[in-house]
Amino acid sequence: MKHLLVNGERKSIPPFPHHKDFVYRVNRFFNVRSLLSFVSIDGPLYVPKKFLANRKYECAIPRLLLVDPTSACNLNCKGCWANDYRKSSSLSYEKLDEIFTEAGKLGVLQIIMSGGEPLLRKADILKLCRKHSNLSFAAFTNGTLIDEEFAKEMASLGNLNVFVSIEGFREDTDARRGEGTFDKVVKAMDILKKHDIGFGFSACYHSGNYQAVASDEFLDFMQEKGAWLGWLFNYLPIGSQADPSLCCTAEQRSFVYLKIESYSKEKNLTLIDFANNGHKAFGCVAAGNDFAHINANGDLEPCAFCHYSDANIHDMSLTEALRSPFFRKFREAKPFSGNLLRPCPLMDVPNSLEMLIDPVLVRSTHLDSPESAAELAAKTRPIAEEWEPTASALFETLPYTEKRRFGILNKMVKASYDFMYKK
Repeated sequence: MKHLLVNGERKSIPPFPHHKDFVYRVNRFFNVRSLLSFVSIDGPLYVPKKFLANRKYECAIPRLLLVDPTSACNLNCKGCWANDYRKSSSLSYEKLDEIFTEAGKLGVLQIIMSGGEPLLRKADILKLCRKHSNLSFAAFTNGTLIDEEFAKEMASLGNLNVFVSIEGFREDTDARRGEGTFDKVVKAMDILKKHDIGFGFSACYHSGNYQAVASDEFLDFMQEKGAWLGWLFNYLPIGSQADPSLCCTAEQRSFVYLKIESYSKEKNLTLIDFANNGHKAFGCVAAGNDFAHINANGDLEPCAFCHYSDANIHDMSLTEALRSPFFRKFREAKPFSGNLLRPCPLMDVPNSLEMLIDPVLVRSTHLDSPESAAELAAKTRPIAEEWEPTASALFETLPYTEKRRFGILNKMVKASYDFMYKK
């Protein structure tokens, strides 16, 4: 039996596809210390199976597939990265069933649902989790639709988890998500803890709440509420309704990086800070290197924040979509920076994003309000230029042995990926 220290308690971890096993794997992935520990994260047979599957299907098969059942939402959060998606888009139960069946065949381990608000499709989600008991599922949710009945169903299934969105304490959460949202989220967390769900919290940090989200008080509160892990996202000015004033300055992003690194080590809480964990995640994991995203319109995107695509699963199978020329070009361009504290082509190296996006072959997936790569890059370039010297200084503070280990592992992982994906 595997174990994980959570909130000061030694927790038993049921075998895959239990939702607690996913938390355990995430913890191991972001704390990898050697090539051996990396290749054994998902069991001794995962890597050779992935190797053979990638060669057989001639595509990069992600470990984790993010899927949006719907673009509809019961909230209207300020600056939401999905605001410009068409609100009427949704994937039918039959299409979701088809995607999950093929994903399981390919060797995808984890399906995470987002949106919109995925729990607007509660009944379909529960039915799909029950049918695809060979897969582990989770959902990024605003938490307002979680009740006792749903939590009981989750506990009964075992292979479904949730990551509940919160922006800090009441003032910050309600300011962005609507009055009364914080209390509903906290109530949902109490219900999940009561039913022994190893849930996580999800927080978008920005210029207005970065200190609160990275504070010991807030992170202690999340542990007290029962969170097993936390996902932190740096605000990106994606879409026509984006508010650039919410973007963190280099000093603010650095503050979060240092606080999260310190807290996660001292308090033993698994915290994934996507903007600042490139050195732990082998750079960018998008476009099939462990991650890919299907939005509610069926467009296959490199990640949830990169709203560009040249493939749609309504026109082709998932396997065919994963062979996307855009995906291949995206992977071949990695790493986007020699400093893995600058891993992202959207916010850290926007010039590379412009070079990746062919305006003829690759389209914006903001169907009602398209945004070109040049328009997005124009917003993020000043942020990237400010961050570069700070990131360089932070990278130099890493111990030599740690930099060397990450450097060697990154080169080996990239070489193995390149070998697996090419015939």
